[in-house]
Amino acid sequence: MKIAVIGLGYIGLPTAIMFANHGQNVIGIDLKE
Repeated sequence: MKIAVIGLGYIGLPTAIMFANHGQNVIGIDLKE
């Protein structure tokens, strides 16, 4: 499964890490400059 997480703040980053640790393909995007 491919998962995209938009926003890597205090919710998005741990969520992306959890999915990646469980073997999923994860792309994280943060729109802040």
